[in-house]
Amino acid sequence: MEQTTTASAIQSDFWAVIAFLVYLAVIVGVGIWSSRFSSKGISEYFIAGRKMNRFVMALSAVVSGRSAWLLIGMTGMAYSVGAQAVWAVAGYIIVEFFLFLYYARRIRRFAEAHDTITIPDFFASRFGDKNGLLRIVLVAIILIFMVGYVSAQFVAGGKAFASGFNLSPISGIVITAIIVLVYTIIGGFLAVSLTDMIQAILMLLSLVILPVIVLVSLGGWQPAMAELSTIDSLLIDPFALSAGVAIGLLGIGLGSPGNPHIVARYLSIEHPSQLKTACYVGTFWNILMAAGALITGLAGRAVFPEVSMLPAADTENLFPLLANAYLHPVLFGVVIASVFAAIMSTADSQLLVAASCVVRDVYEKILKKGQKVSQKTLVFLSRLVVAILVILSLLFGLIAEDLVFWLVLFAWAGLGAALGPTTILALYWDRTTRAGVLAGMITGTMVTIIWYFTPVLKDAMYELIPGFIAGLIATIVVSLFTKPPEDSKRQIEIMKKDY
Repeated sequence: MEQTTTASAIQSDFWAVIAFLVYLAVIVGVGIWSSRFSSKGISEYFIAGRKMNRFVMALSAVVSGRSAWLLIGMTGMAYSVGAQAVWAVAGYIIVEFFLFLYYARRIRRFAEAHDTITIPDFFASRFGDKNGLLRIVLVAIILIFMVGYVSAQFVAGGKAFASGFNLSPISGIVITAIIVLVYTIIGGFLAVSLTDMIQAILMLLSLVILPVIVLVSLGGWQPAMAELSTIDSLLIDPFALSAGVAIGLLGIGLGSPGNPHIVARYLSIEHPSQLKTACYVGTFWNILMAAGALITGLAGRAVFPEVSMLPAADTENLFPLLANAYLHPVLFGVVIASVFAAIMSTADSQLLVAASCVVRDVYEKILKKGQKVSQKTLVFLSRLVVAILVILSLLFGLIAEDLVFWLVLFAWAGLGAALGPTTILALYWDRTTRAGVLAGMITGTMVTIIWYFTPVLKDAMYELIPGFIAGLIATIVVSLFTKPPEDSKRQIEIMKKDY
């Protein structure tokens, strides 16, 4: 009997691994197919030459912003606090709806008019950054938080491998880093965006199939809610949390306009007029995936009432554990692939953004200012920088102790507080100045970091909210006392009009 059980387990693992390897083969194949286009120049490598299809762009923007935070972190949060977790997804869904419709159109129009391909490019063109100080500050901020953000994805990969294939977390982190490195270097932005579309479908399927199967096994929605109520009645009450906590969770959405890997998608779409369709597609996908993550967490709590029942007593192991318990080995392999889809859709995007800042904004625009640098050289350096950033993120991930949920939120907050209010004002307020933007970025970054590492402040409110407000106020105040660019009003008018 024991031998039969062992053989069955080996066979199950075999089919799960085969399904996962098929997924990886597809992803790497897309990377190889995209490499010829992406090697033409850095515009093609970093934003697909501004030729991205509206549907591909919409799904890429959504999944690159969600990452393992949704599949690993959010399901774990819903397991812990129940229906109150809905506030953590409501904020970004609402904010990104308006970003697609308004913010994205303006920054895409500006990018076309000034041939900008990075966020530092945008600010330098908007405010005439002649000495490169604005670029340098921006690149430093992006690199500081992006390394932590990417490492969080690697940590999530380690957890998925540990829960799904019985590997050590360290082995899982290393394997995840290698996978991301290979196809990001090969294919660039086009490969990343095309694989994002595949990964969006996988994520959605996993977030629909798994919770439905678990709910059916529990007898349906009502019995599952009744079971949760017996564990803790607050688990089924979305309004059980305090107003301060609700505001903090809603405030997660403030990070979206400041995260460059999301904004890069807006720059890549073929025409600003296509953003309306992208908005509806992206919002629909956002809602479905968020609902799936929440229901998975709730259903998982009904199945495993005590956290001690989860591997390592870690709520972020819930998703792969449920998949292993309830799905056919092939489907389980697909679910593990969906976790890696979430990880890679964000990690690859962030690596490209960080590399573009180093190569485009530091090397080409500052170190080689006024000199002709071949596109082939720039693409080579971009791939080299991606490799270096993967190594740094891997080292950080190996020593990271924070949960994926909170590590991601910290990086999300830092970028959101530094770049969110400053980009919004740069797009909409003609009195915004270069000095004001510098003050806002530095203030938002410092307030976020100080808030995060001060326990009494961190416990009171999510650091993004005070960081965002501080950055906004600093930008406005300093701008009022300094002179805006002479063509500022004309720049705003350009961003208002279709061409």
